[in-house]
Amino acid sequence: MIYRKDANFPYPVLANTSYSYATNSFDLDVNVIENAEYYHFDFEYMIDSEFIREQIKRRNAQLILIIQSKDNKFVKLNPDQKTVKIHKSRVSLNKRTSIQLHIQALEDISFENNEDLSEFYLQFKEEIIVPKFSLLGYSSVIVFDGSITKPFDLFEKKVNENLKSDIKVELGNETIIIHYKNPEYQFNNLPKSNVLNNPYIYTGLSKALQTFITNNSNDGDVDIQEMQEPEGSLDFKLYNLMKSKKVTELNMENIDEVIYMISDRIIEKFTTALGGLVTDGS
Repeated sequence: MIYRKDANFPYPVLANTSYSYATNSFDLDVNVIENAEYYHFDFEYMIDSEFIREQIKRRNAQLILIIQSKDNKFVKLNPDQKTVKIHKSRVSLNKRTSIQLHIQALEDISFENNEDLSEFYLQFKEEIIVPKFSLLGYSSVIVFDGSITKPFDLFEKKVNENLKSDIKVELGNETIIIHYKNPEYQFNNLPKSNVLNNPYIYTGLSKALQTFITNNSNDGDVDIQEMQEPEGSLDFKLYNLMKSKKVTELNMENIDEVIYMISDRIIEKFTTALGGLVTDGS
């Protein structure tokens, strides 16, 4: 469960809403990133109590990440762990999703040497022994707002009746531009018109990534984690997008795999939308 208000415990608990500790801060900050298959939870936390930090370091206690939405997910963390990857089939996120860190005792813990307690508990700290598997602390609550960056901000759409082809994909300074000879090719008169444009999006991403490889590699392989930030505005956007989607390597052989990771199942969504049109028309 997630604790939002001070709860009553028969022993001191570290929490922002509790006065069991002289300095009681336990703050959490979470950044949620997604790709086609996984959610990545990157987090930082601050624990004021040196005693509690030492229990985690010695593995007398463990951190547990709590994700509460339509269903609840509990992830046990290693002492220095700052990221969690969860398959989308195992957790669902929405605007009511809450995230909190708990600290759980892994053995009976004596508070005899806990000098971080409030004055009230310091008087008899030698008598306090917290049983194994008890809650030692809980952090502030992060409420997920559902705003995850989408790749389509990379694109512009323009109509050019003088085109010598029906569609033209052009790489601009900051965006991938899709030119249409006829505005009807954008499917604006059909439901889910944006999704029906996904094959053009795919083509644009493929062309942009090929150019990215040419601009940023001498041997055809780009190490996204180790490379320097690219100078071009469009390349810089693609670089940040790939890093946020946990892409580590780009080359001519894995371009389709990379597009799958950064574009949130655009072919699957196109196929579903097309199937819906066929069903509605039958």
